[in-house]
Amino acid sequence: MKKIILGLLVFGLTIPSFAQDLEQLAEVWIIATNYKYLSETDAEDEALPIELLQRKVATFDLKSSEIYNDEYDHYQVAFHIPEGKILAAYNKEGKVLRTVERFKDVKLPDMVRKSIGKRFPGWTVTKDVYLVNYHDKKGVTKKMYKLRLENGDKLIKVKTDDSGNFL
Repeated sequence: MKKIILGLLVFGLTIPSFAQDLEQLAEVWIIATNYKYLSETDAEDEALPIELLQRKVATFDLKSSEIYNDEYDHYQVAFHIPEGKILAAYNKEGKVLRTVERFKDVKLPDMVRKSIGKRFPGWTVTKDVYLVNYHDKKGVTKKMYKLRLENGDKLIKVKTDDSGNFL
């Protein structure tokens, strides 16, 4: 009786090991082609909708889109959200070459708010436009805020960079 129980136990433990079929999966490669664009345009204090749209631009898969054709070297793709838009130029490999970005009424960075409060005390920002121009070949990213300030019936327009320096 002990031999039968021991035999069934060994038999029961060995059957499942033969039933498992191990399949080797293909390797997956993740290539960050637009890491430079993200690192150049990324800011610590940037509004969330801007950051999400910039990530969408960086992760856009050009080759699987319906506009892709082997004959063309450059592509221009527009991305829109209610707060703004980005026009991005890609090469045929899907790398971001340059962008023109415009966002309205976004949260201003702390540096910009502090510099406005210091230079224009008592004034309030009633309208703002955030502009970003990225160019891969030149290695230049320009960020600028166009602001409309009001104090009672007085109105002025100023421009600052993302560090709060007036232009």
